Amino acid sequence: MGQFAFLTNHGSVLLCIAEDPRIRVREIAASVQITERAAQRIVSDLIAAGYVDRARQGRRNLYAVRGDLPIVLPTQRDIDLNSLLTVLLPSSSSDKRRDEMEASAG
Repeated sequence: MGQFAFLTNHGSVLLCIAEDPRIRVREIAASVQITERAAQRIVSDLIAAGYVDRARQGRRNLYAVRGDLPIVLPTQRDIDLNSLLTVLLPSSSSDKRRDEMEASAG
């Protein structure tokens, strides 16, 4: 049986950013196992779609996931991004990050 992933690369990159808002593109690429150029393109796609905001902090980028936005699903059932991230983020994610996501959802 061939390998497959339940999440697209866009979904995996979004999870990386949600877990660590100070993550570097190089780290995203290594985590998702894609090239840095592909990771940068996906981050740009997420920013253009409004799911991620980017701000400079010194020499690094600081990302913020817009968890209040709906995700349009093929089944016509829209859910908010925070609901999905709460389920998908690993249990090792910091309690502070999970609390921030839950607070912005409410």
